[in-house]
Amino acid sequence: MSKINPLVAIILASGLLFSCSNKNTKKEGKETAMETYEKGTFGYDLNYLSSKDSLIILKGDNDKAQVIISPKYQAKVFTSTVDGLSGKSTGFVGYKAFELTTPDEHMNGYGGENRFWLGPEGGKYSVYFEKGKEQVYDNWHTPKPIDIEPWNLVSATAQKAVMSKEMEVANYFGIQLKLNVDRTVEFLNSARIKSLLDIELGENVKSVAYSTQNVITNKNDFEWTKQTGTISTWILDMFIPAPKAVTIIPFNEGDEKALGKIVTSDYFGEIPADRLVTKNNTLYFKTDGAERGKLGLNSNRTTGVAGNYDPDSKRLTITTFDVERSATYLNQEWNPTKDPLIGDAMNAYNDGPLADGSIMGPFLEVESCSPAAFLKPNESQSHNHNVFHFVGEPADLSKITEKVLGVSVNDILNAFK
Repeated sequence: MSKINPLVAIILASGLLFSCSNKNTKKEGKETAMETYEKGTFGYDLNYLSSKDSLIILKGDNDKAQVIISPKYQAKVFTSTVDGLSGKSTGFVGYKAFELTTPDEHMNGYGGENRFWLGPEGGKYSVYFEKGKEQVYDNWHTPKPIDIEPWNLVSATAQKAVMSKEMEVANYFGIQLKLNVDRTVEFLNSARIKSLLDIELGENVKSVAYSTQNVITNKNDFEWTKQTGTISTWILDMFIPAPKAVTIIPFNEGDEKALGKIVTSDYFGEIPADRLVTKNNTLYFKTDGAERGKLGLNSNRTTGVAGNYDPDSKRLTITTFDVERSATYLNQEWNPTKDPLIGDAMNAYNDGPLADGSIMGPFLEVESCSPAAFLKPNESQSHNHNVFHFVGEPADLSKITEKVLGVSVNDILNAFK
């Protein structure tokens, strides 16, 4: 296990003192800051999560833009804000999972607006099903290193956190895959945001953003091949849905024989036409948390960018991620008869009630995957995934959507009309 250097200890201590001192301060007759900050605010989540882990807080110069990272909870970025402690919390936090006395055997939905997972979930190479078991929910188990085990904090500053985890996962062939994961989360200031997205930020637009670099290294003494099976990096962003929220996904146009179909929209049954529409080279997907559905785009179709817009909170979220057009991507479906080497590079998900009426969230997700990691011993593969949040008036945000997504805010608002 990596030792934490003195600088890291200082960062951790200052983060804890920051949150706990707020929690224990009485203000104008109110008992604690936990009560002062309403649920749904960044301050509430900071107080809640600081009771679970020694958090790392990345922040900008004015303390308005902040990001919460948890090494204990699998190096997740839990949530962020553009408006300080009293501002809205942008990430989904799974409070119910934290209160379980015994971990769930299938998955513990702690949430997190950016988390590291491994693919594939299903199929011949799956690392979620034991060898020979039918690929149904009762037999589905998230590998513990990405579900409940703590990660090691390597280093931290006010702008960057580096974490790592050595792990071993068994695939559907019964082969033990040993790997090391190095994960770096870095705060992006306004200048970096402008440079990475090639945009101008209006003075009335508030923002918070960060990059994640995720590196997996083969620690077996054998090469990962089609015969042994392999894995991929899988990054999932969990955000809070809203009645009018829409995920916007630009795609590359072209012949289906050359590029494949535009979208796979039947992961959990076909997404109804009133919830997923195509206009020109853009997909619009309702993310209101009211009906479960998932879609995917292959590496030829995705442009490496997606967005989500909620007009009620005036929030625009942009995600960008690495895509390799000629690479092999793994199939994630729970079907070992499918070709494991034909899969999606990005996915989007809208949560909703299950058949029995229960629901984990609700939340929405934007996901990206790395290519299949056919690595020799000690060889590594990197996958980058970035998250940008903007809050502002429609006219100001439209300048961003037009530049990055190729559509206006008005196009988004009218997509389902």
